Amino acid sequence: MNEKIGPYHVIDLPPERREIPNFLDLSWRKHCMYGLLEVDVTVARRFIEAYKAQTGETLSFTGYLAFCLARAVDENKVVQACVKGRKQFVIFDDVNVGLIIERKIGDRRVLKGHVIRAANRKTYQEIRAQQSKPATLEGGTPSWFRSALLLPWPLSGWFKALVRLAVKRDPTFPVSMAGTVGISAVGMFGKGQGGWGLSPTMHSLDLVVGSTAWKPAVVDGRIEPREMLNLTVVFDHDVLDGAPAARFTRKLVELIERLWPGMVNNERHS
Repeated sequence: MNEKIGPYHVIDLPPERREIPNFLDLSWRKHCMYGLLEVDVTVARRFIEAYKAQTGETLSFTGYLAFCLARAVDENKVVQACVKGRKQFVIFDDVNVGLIIERKIGDRRVLKGHVIRAANRKTYQEIRAQQSKPATLEGGTPSWFRSALLLPWPLSGWFKALVRLAVKRDPTFPVSMAGTVGISAVGMFGKGQGGWGLSPTMHSLDLVVGSTAWKPAVVDGRIEPREMLNLTVVFDHDVLDGAPAARFTRKLVELIERLWPGMVNNERHS
């Protein structure tokens, strides 16, 4: 170790931090398309604030995005398809939304994966209930898989190569652990600072939630201050081309910007 650069100290990386680079290695070969959007979330934000003032309960904005995403995908499930081999797609009937959430485990705050299964058939309340389940160190990943990712090199490299081959033959394997689509909401901590997030993905469709900021916008012919969300939509270009991706994005934005009747009651969208 170099002793000429001044004081420093060395700490051990926790297992979950060591796993993340290996997870990213498994998805780096995807050919991704990125859409950088500004979405008007003023109505949704006002509803969440009013609901808290009335009931004392804080609604999850990430849960709201999961609710909208699941319904948009439910209308065009091809966007969450996976490539199998060279000539086939696997198209899933359920929309399983994988979330990356910061949770406190012991005295540490860590990012953990969580999958809301069949989110397209759940109410917003049911999604929020699943989202708020206590975090565990295992998340949705089998313990043997997590242990294999932590093997020393070159064993970890061989394991990842085997996983890539297995996924090419059976893409349902990663879906069982990470969901059919994903949301990363880490950017929500940058509220008030404009900016989009870009991230690699293990899914065929991901939302990367950036910051929110008040900006002038034209509403019914008038300029008004509106709360705008910087949202990145990531598509697997091997699954979807530009035109259908644009149509899906337009539908997703429409769902986010309008408020669903009965969203926090037991009514389901039909």
